[in-house]
Amino acid sequence: MTRSRCFRRYNPPWFSSTATVLFILIASVGCSLSSTGAARPTPPPAPTGTVPQFGHVVLVVEENSTYSEVIGSSEMPYLNSLATQYGLATQYFANTHPSIGNYFMLTTGQIVTNDASFTGPVDVDNIVRELLASGKSWKSYAESRGDPLLYARRHDPLSYFSDVVNSSTQMQNLTLLPEFSSDLANGVLPNFSFVVPNLLNDGHSGPLQTADSWLRDNIAPLISNATFQKDGLLIIVFDEAATTDITHGGGHVAAVIISAKAKKDFQSTTLYQHQSTLRLILEGLGVSNFPGASSTAPEMGEFF
Repeated sequence: MTRSRCFRRYNPPWFSSTATVLFILIASVGCSLSSTGAARPTPPPAPTGTVPQFGHVVLVVEENSTYSEVIGSSEMPYLNSLATQYGLATQYFANTHPSIGNYFMLTTGQIVTNDASFTGPVDVDNIVRELLASGKSWKSYAESRGDPLLYARRHDPLSYFSDVVNSSTQMQNLTLLPEFSSDLANGVLPNFSFVVPNLLNDGHSGPLQTADSWLRDNIAPLISNATFQKDGLLIIVFDEAATTDITHGGGHVAAVIISAKAKKDFQSTTLYQHQSTLRLILEGLGVSNFPGASSTAPEMGEFF
């Protein structure tokens, strides 16, 4: 018979049979036997935590850089300062290549298409539909919209949704980046803001140093804003890794979770993808219906 290595049974003359049973039970609490007699390690607990409620959620998507090119890089000191001060998802992976499928996963819970020339419309359930159904407001603030050299519609996914393009009212929420600063200053940011840097400032066609400077200039005022400090959540995530990285579909990317309600200097090792970000946005705004894969995606409550 195989014996546990946690204890060796020994019954001195004064040791009663009842005491023997108690001894075995107590020792067994700390030691589980495998078939070979080796103690099995206790599995780590699953991530836990509750997503708090927010009045304002802002999503900024950067472009085409692998996690190792961003985190710890001297080219992005501002983003790294946020990653060390707030929450960093160290095992976050994009869903596909190229970009457009990831933008749709972030907003519909589906890849929808991998065709960069796709013109829409998109009729599937989406973040705008669920926000409107819950009485929440939204805007997409796109830098350089209207300039074909700097603006890429595929980076502005809300502009494809039938809920938007078929409504003259909702079309007004597809606005320009300067309005983001104005709405912030005037205290009228919507519940959900999708902020779209242009191709030079999101890392797609410009260096990471330029993307980092853009974040510092446009995002630092948001983080220091009194309303954001009270009830805001900012998510900065890269859409996909370099095309050579196809791990989990779209490669290893950086995602930073920023809020006064977030844990400080927290690093998660849970595997997340874009559908979890979609779930976090909606859950944080009190929406209970989650489109597509976000309905079964791992929750991100551990960041709070």
